[in-house]
Amino acid sequence: MPQTKIYGIDKYLNPIKNQLSPIIHSCFVDVLQYPTEKRFHRFFPMDKSDFLFPSDKSQSYLIIEISMFEGRSVEVKKNLIRLLIKRISEKFRISSNDIEITIFETPKCNWGVRGVTGDELG
Repeated sequence: MPQTKIYGIDKYLNPIKNQLSPIIHSCFVDVLQYPTEKRFHRFFPMDKSDFLFPSDKSQSYLIIEISMFEGRSVEVKKNLIRLLIKRISEKFRISSNDIEITIFETPKCNWGVRGVTGDELG
């Protein structure tokens, strides 16, 4: 159950977020075999003055943070990152230098889902 946060400059992120969400979700479906009907994305469009980043990044710079249950292999996580960068950069013509992805893994017992902890899900 990946939860995804996407950060970017508001003037760039707002116009693309409705196209970006299905691309991100398609990567979860393809790599993680995630159900197509479940999507958990939150967008954080930021004023340029609140989103500070190095000068080697452009105005289209995106930070994508993915929180998910622990347990997937290193290769699966690398495949997810590679596919996200590929699809996003191709669709929006964003340089791979302008896309940063972080995966945070959490033990299932640390998630509350549908009234129970993740390790109690049936």
